[in-house]
Amino acid sequence: MRTITRRKFLRTLGTGALAAAAAPLTSFANLLKRPRFNIVFIMADDHALHGLSCYGSSILSTPNIDRLARQGMRFTQAMGVNSLCAPARACLLTGKHSHINGKRTNGDAFNGNQQTFPKRLQAAGYETAIVGKWHLKVEPTGFDFYKVMRGQGSYFDSEFRETGKGWHREKGYLTNVITDSSINWLKQRNSDKPFCLMVHHKAPHGPDIHEERHKQLFENETIPAPDTLHDDWETREPLRTGECAGTKLINCSWGQDIYRKLMASAPKEKRPRTEAVYQQMIKGYMRLVASLDENVGRLLDYIDEAGLRDSTMVVYTSDNGFFLGDHGMYNKMWMYEESIKLPLLIRYPGVVKPGTVNDDLVCMLDFAPTFLEIAGAKIPEDLQGRSIMSLLQGRTPAEWREGVYYHFYTGYGIPEHYGVRTKTHKLLHFPTFRDGSYWELFDLTEDADELTNVYTKPEYQDVSKTLHALLTAYEKKLKVPGKS
Repeated sequence: MRTITRRKFLRTLGTGALAAAAAPLTSFANLLKRPRFNIVFIMADDHALHGLSCYGSSILSTPNIDRLARQGMRFTQAMGVNSLCAPARACLLTGKHSHINGKRTNGDAFNGNQQTFPKRLQAAGYETAIVGKWHLKVEPTGFDFYKVMRGQGSYFDSEFRETGKGWHREKGYLTNVITDSSINWLKQRNSDKPFCLMVHHKAPHGPDIHEERHKQLFENETIPAPDTLHDDWETREPLRTGECAGTKLINCSWGQDIYRKLMASAPKEKRPRTEAVYQQMIKGYMRLVASLDENVGRLLDYIDEAGLRDSTMVVYTSDNGFFLGDHGMYNKMWMYEESIKLPLLIRYPGVVKPGTVNDDLVCMLDFAPTFLEIAGAKIPEDLQGRSIMSLLQGRTPAEWREGVYYHFYTGYGIPEHYGVRTKTHKLLHFPTFRDGSYWELFDLTEDADELTNVYTKPEYQDVSKTLHALLTAYEKKLKVPGKS
């Protein structure tokens, strides 16, 4: 199998962007005259953008998910705004940043009484459902039907809470159960209404527990490692000096027996230890992705066979990105590229030209206003995302966003940090590190791997001033506490 470097991969992501400027297949005015589109929203957990073959991965094969890229639009610059499971889901539902929706960390409880796009869709006449991971510590609201796991769920015989049934344990492998339950709901839904079905998988979130038929997959292979596996983090002080529990491969125990046993048997020297741990972890991840991809294929097959394809938008994304051994890490949270970037594939028959690529900056907050526009519902003025309908039609508005604001608050040994990411640069601030005096700046055009912090370099002072001004403007516009 041909191997490409991550640097070459990132530099080629933008090719084909001109295709996104192609004329839309239908005007939005004509679209509104047709019956309202159904929405199937598939969200994986911890599925890295560079963990899909349609994004150029040379080690992971995702032929079923790739169908959406061939049949729809692939976004290359989709961003998370808080790369952690529960906060990302709160941002998705509300279309607002964590400091507004109140869900800054996994430990915070979500206020289920606040405005969400499923509630708005219900008011617009949609039937709404969610199956799979919820993780928000409150009973789901805004859904006509829900079937959600307790917390993170379990890969085998997971507990679910279902509308009208309370908690019960369901036999089977979780990725299969979520897909079966989603298909069953589609069969039993009210066919007189348009619908929005949210399918939230646990996979490929750890622990790496697999179906029996996948346990030996990749067993005798040596998986190519990322170029940055042995990164020394020389110019990124919080990463270099902190333990960052749960993110670095050399101490990524996650509290699971499988990882503790792995660490106990791995070589003691740092370099071979990192390589041995990488092989085990990436193979486990790849096995989870294999099952996930098969199940996405099953759901897509049902949508097509049921005659729903031409009236249904299908979205595939993840709650956040993920480090797959990149920079010697295996997790998320950080504002670095592997963590902040999301896979985003959208099939929208009659609107999106098949096989198109878009490289405009979009983010997790944009789903809520987009789905409301599709439904013909009013988009509340307090939403902080923007509808991407014009992008789906192949048109980029002249005033489209310059950057995306990101904020990780606390947890897992990682210091709080926030910043702004544009197409070409990234500015980060660590307010609790070195008395708040520490900043990082990366030139993504010259240093796609983010190996060198150029914040103090004289030749980047003008860029730094521009990004500081942009960050200040976003903090004011987004009503960041203490900044507006």
